[in-house]
Amino acid sequence: MQIAVYATREDIKAALDVKATARANRAIDRALASGSRAVDGLCRRRFYPMVATRSWDWPNAQRARPWRLWLDENELISVTEVTTGGTVVPAESVLLEPNAYGPPYNQVQLDTASATSGWIGGDTHQRTITISGLYGYRDDETPLGTTTASVDDAATTVTVDATTSADTGVGSVLRIGAERLLVTGRTQVATGETLAADVDGQAKTTVIPVQDGTEFAVDETILLDGEQLLIVDIAGNSLIVRRAWDGSTLAPHSAGDALYAPRSLTVTRGALGTTAGAHPTGSAVARWDPPALVHQLTLAEAINSLLQEQSGWFRTATGGSTSREATLDALKGLREQTFNALGRKARLRGV
Repeated sequence: MQIAVYATREDIKAALDVKATARANRAIDRALASGSRAVDGLCRRRFYPMVATRSWDWPNAQRARPWRLWLDENELISVTEVTTGGTVVPAESVLLEPNAYGPPYNQVQLDTASATSGWIGGDTHQRTITISGLYGYRDDETPLGTTTASVDDAATTVTVDATTSADTGVGSVLRIGAERLLVTGRTQVATGETLAADVDGQAKTTVIPVQDGTEFAVDETILLDGEQLLIVDIAGNSLIVRRAWDGSTLAPHSAGDALYAPRSLTVTRGALGTTAGAHPTGSAVARWDPPALVHQLTLAEAINSLLQEQSGWFRTATGGSTSREATLDALKGLREQTFNALGRKARLRGV
């Protein structure tokens, strides 16, 4: 996944109770990519943040207002530099609009009270304006935890703490410092903790005693021998779990057995226009979050794609002689709701 998706592989597995296999992972990743891009197409905008420099023609060639530049689908979250005719525009002269409720900003205006009150054409009107900044819808983030080992600028894995592990999945967009990273895989590593008492192999046994409960986090998946367990609560040094998670098999475990967790993240470095850099141990990690409706519709589109693929693209609403093709009314309703709330509406431009 080289472009951001709006849900994670783990979100799909939780919704469908899919067992972890390489084939399932590949199918889920394809469905997430197509579902995310379907949302982009429906809403006529890209929701993920991208650091970039983009160019525009001199707007006066279209007889537009001399101080205003429409961005259309190149919506901005923030700006770092604007040039016109090869000249850098002072930051105080750049106005992002609509200021009352942006970002996203769909136009850049030059302050008419400033010396640079209009866009300047260079030797040609073509690509005479450049804007460097953060493009996208919004840069909404959730602070997570920290890295537990240093990371150089060439590393492709990042080791994180329990909090980050619990709230990260394959497909998450993370930020460490100024660098963004796309999570493409997760690997189990030793937590340094062991089982504090024997545990039988029955599903009703959901209390797992450990040496130190503060070393774990709710919603983190841990590995004990060959069984995976989902932590749903923590009481002191007891983990309250769901047994045999993610298609694993119930089994008895003995005191002293090592506990593992997927805290080694395989990542794409310098993602979304950023640059890979070195980060010390204990660096703060934040997760970029798409709008809730975008996340929900991406899940729905991906799940529908997976189920359609399994049924040969002919899903039915009932079985037997009364079978009929599924109408997908709920999905259509979610699409309409998402477009009404977040879609970029058409704008007529007079020239």
